[in-house]
Amino acid sequence: MKAENVNVTTLGPSETWAETDVRKLTHQAAAVSDIYAARFGTDRDATWYLAKMTEELGELQAAYLATQGAQRGEVTLTEARQNLIDEAADLFGFLMIFADWQGIDLADAFLAKWGRYLPDEGEGR
Repeated sequence: MKAENVNVTTLGPSETWAETDVRKLTHQAAAVSDIYAARFGTDRDATWYLAKMTEELGELQAAYLATQGAQRGEVTLTEARQNLIDEAADLFGFLMIFADWQGIDLADAFLAKWGRYLPDEGEGR
């Protein structure tokens, strides 16, 4: 189900900037995943996809805690912030390749689920 009443910039007859950008990023994430799998001989099965997302979520949590000063060892605030950014990117990348592996179009899914809460153009937006 596609959220057709969402007020976003349209690129073509049925594609929004969000759909284009998420789809492009998903293809790029898949290419990186292919390189990783070839380099390390990784069998990307259900266990791998779920384990990698869980691993990255844990690393994101640790990176966030470091920005709050709750980490082991010394790390500067700049380093902690960069680690947080990097771990958020890792989690997003693994979410994209997991969704792609499962045949989920994240752009459509996101717009259908979250976009329905956005006001229509006629409501002052």
